[in-house]
Amino acid sequence: MLVWLADFLSQYYDTFGVFKYITLRGILGVLTALGISLLVGPLMIRKLSHYQIGQAVRDDGPQSHLSKAGTPTMGGALILIAVAISTLLWSDLSNRYVWITLLVTLAFGAIGWVDDYRKVVEKNSRGLAARWKYFWQSVFGMTAAIVLYMTASLPQETVFLLPIFKGFEWQMGAITFCLLTYFVVVGSSNAVNLTDGLDGLAIMPTVMVAAALAIFAYFSGHIQFADYLHIPHLPGAGELLVFCGALVGAGLGFLWFNTYPAQVFMGDVGALALGAALGIVAVIVRQEIVLFIMGGVFVMETISVILQVASFKLTGRRIFRMAPLHHHFELKGWPEPRVIVRFWVITVVLVLVGLATLKVR
Repeated sequence: MLVWLADFLSQYYDTFGVFKYITLRGILGVLTALGISLLVGPLMIRKLSHYQIGQAVRDDGPQSHLSKAGTPTMGGALILIAVAISTLLWSDLSNRYVWITLLVTLAFGAIGWVDDYRKVVEKNSRGLAARWKYFWQSVFGMTAAIVLYMTASLPQETVFLLPIFKGFEWQMGAITFCLLTYFVVVGSSNAVNLTDGLDGLAIMPTVMVAAALAIFAYFSGHIQFADYLHIPHLPGAGELLVFCGALVGAGLGFLWFNTYPAQVFMGDVGALALGAALGIVAVIVRQEIVLFIMGGVFVMETISVILQVASFKLTGRRIFRMAPLHHHFELKGWPEPRVIVRFWVITVVLVLVGLATLKVR
């Protein structure tokens, strides 16, 4: 929005031409989203507390979590508001990637909002039935996949890449592309949701992965960098730097209130949306495998749940003391901050490995 205004004013004052630079707008996106989160956060927490929109805690979970009952939840709405406003202010709104990414994020956030509302407001412990949650995730995920494929104008927008292997480019057809996009977006959404079980555990890895994807987006949208790094040049993808920057800023602002001991939880409205956002950006910049690497914490949390359920159904035994994996370590006696920080450290390493694939090609 402000890009158009700056472009108009640059005809009369050259100074406004600086807002054409994506890097500056990316920084402004971070700062704007961070500022909104820090300013609106206290008010939102008070409102959530006033209306008694508090977290319900499972009786069969770690006993240390019982004290968290009643902590305000649905704070992920704060993240979505900050991301949406910052993106609309600083992005080029004629860019289709910006709209696809933002709409997917908000759509998955809407699913989470309905689930949270039914749980904490209507006091329905089931929330949104799993089949309906998965149905709407599938609808929005597949719709995004079809739109991306139908609007693709260049072959590199639908290729499948393997990190490290410079010459490997598999041109996918409509069915393969749509299925891959669907699984990445929906899978990423649910993986972040499963990870969101401790104070700050999910938001900080999300911030780190979003920051790394911002770098991939910028390089993919820059023809010289893309050619030098042997990654697909995707005209317009650089605008996702602003969206990812907004994710980083909003996430850091939310972490201010979500850090241990948390004053607010993000709820499904935040977790489902953030996971979908990471997934759709990775698909657009053709870095699905790199997302799998950088989001290794999300992956291992998801795998721990799959293994636990499969083992119990097949053998009647559990592999972990409790799933997802972070609860296993809690029940082993690790203090909550230790689990959180160690998972953060793992994410730092994995993000660096993901970024290293830019040169190891």
